[in-house]
Amino acid sequence: MNFLRNRLVVLGLVLLATVLLYLLLPSIRQGSMEPSLDVQRMGLVAVSPPPPPAINVSVRTGQLPGDPPLFFREALPVDGSGRQILPRLQVVLLHGQAFSSKTWEELGTLALLATNGYQALAVDLPGFGNSPDSDAVKTDQHRVDLLGRFMEALGVRTAVLLSPSMSGHYSIPFLMKHSAQLHGFIPIAPVGTRSYTPQQYQGIQTPTLIVFGALDTNLGAQSHKNLMQLPHHSVLKMEGARHACYMDKPREFHQALLDFLSKLE
Repeated sequence: MNFLRNRLVVLGLVLLATVLLYLLLPSIRQGSMEPSLDVQRMGLVAVSPPPPPAINVSVRTGQLPGDPPLFFREALPVDGSGRQILPRLQVVLLHGQAFSSKTWEELGTLALLATNGYQALAVDLPGFGNSPDSDAVKTDQHRVDLLGRFMEALGVRTAVLLSPSMSGHYSIPFLMKHSAQLHGFIPIAPVGTRSYTPQQYQGIQTPTLIVFGALDTNLGAQSHKNLMQLPHHSVLKMEGARHACYMDKPREFHQALLDFLSKLE
């Protein structure tokens, strides 16, 4: 009889312990999981921080009077909070045959330069965009004068001149005549590079970033060969890119542009 009573007591205790364990198990499991979830959350924050707030860059437009009048777009340099600051450098952007100053706004180049502390000025060359054509720019000297007038009127003292394709009709003669006015030169497969001798190229001291697309076997290859004669140059050959290589691979182009500008300061 005592034996049976003892077995019943043991069974009751086991049943009571089972019930208690069942009731306490959710809180035990929750308490054991919470620290690991906190660690996981901390890991996610460390690995993937929220992106910084976008800086709103205003691109203003203007028109320089003269013959011909020149339409331009400008993005002024700003700091991380969007406040206007003094420019680290002034970058003048020309354009190719099928494009205009709007290309640089749509590609994000103007905003990129401004948020990195540079003043960016993109001009519509005569006969393109919002600038009317004119007989006053039919010779090299006229085009050099026009580019000089534009920079002087807008207070550009030592420009970094960026020049793709067709705009080489303006930039290459300007480089040859007024290289001392250029803090840097970024030719992107420009025309007009065959018109000068090795001695003329070797006399230029302007730091130059030669840019061309690997698939551009015409102007790209030709301009690369000629511009290599400049004594202070580096080369960006963009693999898989065509003539307008900066549009095929804008991220790669923009990174190389910022790297080059940082070395000029």
